[in-house]
Amino acid sequence: MLLPVLVRPSLLHSQTSVLLTRCARTLRCDAGRTMHSQAEHLLRRRPLLHIQSRGIKSRSRKTRGQEEDWKTRNKTALTYIAAAGVGMIGLSYAAVPLYRLYCQASGLGGTAVAGHDTDLVETMKPVKERVLKITFNADTHASMQWNFRPQQTEIFVVPGETALAFYRAKNPTDKPIIGISTYNVVPFEAGQYFNKIQCFCFEEQRLNPHEEVDMPVFFYIDPEFDEDPRMARVNTITLSYTFFEAKEGQSLPLPGYSYN
Repeated sequence: MLLPVLVRPSLLHSQTSVLLTRCARTLRCDAGRTMHSQAEHLLRRRPLLHIQSRGIKSRSRKTRGQEEDWKTRNKTALTYIAAAGVGMIGLSYAAVPLYRLYCQASGLGGTAVAGHDTDLVETMKPVKERVLKITFNADTHASMQWNFRPQQTEIFVVPGETALAFYRAKNPTDKPIIGISTYNVVPFEAGQYFNKIQCFCFEEQRLNPHEEVDMPVFFYIDPEFDEDPRMARVNTITLSYTFFEAKEGQSLPLPGYSYN
């Protein structure tokens, strides 16, 4: 049989006070530990945050340096590109006259070879048994208002013998016109043997209103023509001239190629 336990109020009050005091101390200790732990954690993180900040600043400096280096390289590259562009433009303007000079010297592209020593002409031995027919053609560009034609349609020559032919040009308009001509030889392979001593090609010719002039072509066929196996079946050679009006900014077609 259980007997009721009687507790005096004073004793109960004393025990309750002790218990509350202990709980308060425990809470204060826990709070202190928590704050201390948080403080230590913050102290530990401060160097890390400082290092991270320094790293960010360092990366920022590197990024700026890289950007400046990139800009410098871009400027250098643009300078080289601009210089190359200017050089290409200059070469494009010089290419046509240089090519003409080369064609005249080598006979490339059906262009007659020009500029031969008269002493060489005097010592040539004609190949009498090899007779060639030289035909002449004359054209004008669509914008050219001259009348232009050969004085003869054909002549017969032998390799190693000089020949003289004439073209006639007339300005039928009421204003002066300056013209310039190009030429080629057909077949193209024969161009290296067609040598012009004197001609009016690539030189500006001024004709006053209704003026008419004769233009000579003094030439010969190199004797080596007869020794070239490619020329064995070539018995006819055509010399063709085309006149253009000389205008600023207008480029002439390259020798040996048709004008479109």
